[in-house]
Amino acid sequence: MANHRRSFLRQVGGISLFSLASPVFNPLLQEKVTAAVALVDHLSPEEAAMDEDFWFSISQAYSSSPNYINLNNGGVSPQPVVVQDALDRYNRLSNEGPAYYMWQVLKSGKELIREKLSKLAGCSTDEISICRNATEALNTVIFGLDLKKGDEILTSDQDYPNMMNALEQRKQRDGIVVTKVKLPVPAEDANEIVSIYEKAIRPGTRYILVSHVVFLTGQILPIKAICRMARQKGVGVIVDGAHSFGHLDFNIPDLDCDYFGTSLHKWLSAPFGSGMLYIKKDKVADVWPLLGAPGDFDRNDIRKFEHLGTRSIPTEMAIGQAVDFHNGIGSARKEARLRYLKNYWAEKVRAHPGVKLNTSMKSEFSCGIGNFNIPGKDLHKIYQYIKTDRHFYCTRINHDDVNGIRITPQVYTTLKDLDLFAGAVKDALDRL
Repeated sequence: MANHRRSFLRQVGGISLFSLASPVFNPLLQEKVTAAVALVDHLSPEEAAMDEDFWFSISQAYSSSPNYINLNNGGVSPQPVVVQDALDRYNRLSNEGPAYYMWQVLKSGKELIREKLSKLAGCSTDEISICRNATEALNTVIFGLDLKKGDEILTSDQDYPNMMNALEQRKQRDGIVVTKVKLPVPAEDANEIVSIYEKAIRPGTRYILVSHVVFLTGQILPIKAICRMARQKGVGVIVDGAHSFGHLDFNIPDLDCDYFGTSLHKWLSAPFGSGMLYIKKDKVADVWPLLGAPGDFDRNDIRKFEHLGTRSIPTEMAIGQAVDFHNGIGSARKEARLRYLKNYWAEKVRAHPGVKLNTSMKSEFSCGIGNFNIPGKDLHKIYQYIKTDRHFYCTRINHDDVNGIRITPQVYTTLKDLDLFAGAVKDALDRL
């Protein structure tokens, strides 16, 4: 049987690779999701966001734990069952003959995954590199740019620690200047935000590193306006899109940034340890690979960033199924649902006396991520009660700019889950 399968794969070539890139291992489940989508096709994304029958069907595509309610999907999201099945199938196939199946069969299908990602991102396949997470993607850019002593990278005090660590290392190693601006919490004036970055630009400023969605609060920053301003001043822009890709409905080129890195295992619900780096085509040659590529590598080829050695080919191949699942729901419909869920729990929680939201309720400034604080209360005790006694897994944020509890539902989260969460917050306030 095994010999027959190997012979078959050799004979069919590209056809087998296409089928491997888009497996449907649970056709009944896929049919149910497809049928559910057809019932809301006539609705606007905002109307569909409130159709609980539809979202119940979507929730059945996930395998949620009965032991707790997960409200930390922003850290890492679970994968739909079809993605889990795809990953398991690729892994089992690889283990039948690792060197053959990973390097001769599955690896050849990587270009199909790149094509799927580029279509979702709205860009060329020559601008997409597949990696392991946003940290790897953005560190590739931070360490790969030619910078000299005195060159400045402008960022904010709300950007992600792993990127700050990379900037600090370049500061210590190469003598670059790292300047952090301070952003309001929440920020609800796009012109003010752009102005904060613009006023900080100096003659030595080379790049701005900015989060599309701030991980602390879910704040959406006006990236397109920041990029337009920076371009007028000859400054490049590196966008941390860890919390925007698969969450918001947009095309990366429309942001007009030079570089964009994201984790696919967050809002896209791809396998753990999968990510993506976008570099505008005319900027690819400006960035050195983070890991050594062959000596004769083409500086203009985005694939120069993928010389990692042995890697999880099954993980990369299963990204394709995550993209298919996401597209089945629809980017606009998904964004609307995530915003609806955030607004649903946030309205209930902020109705309690003393609760303060660290996240804007305006649609242009927030979507699925929310953060709240209770000034005058011991927030750590409230967080521990919610997590340990009531079994809601969320995130405690204790930052110089933001003190709060971060809540990040996903498309499988139900309104009942959020009703229970709002009740747990009320009980915590009454008890503590």
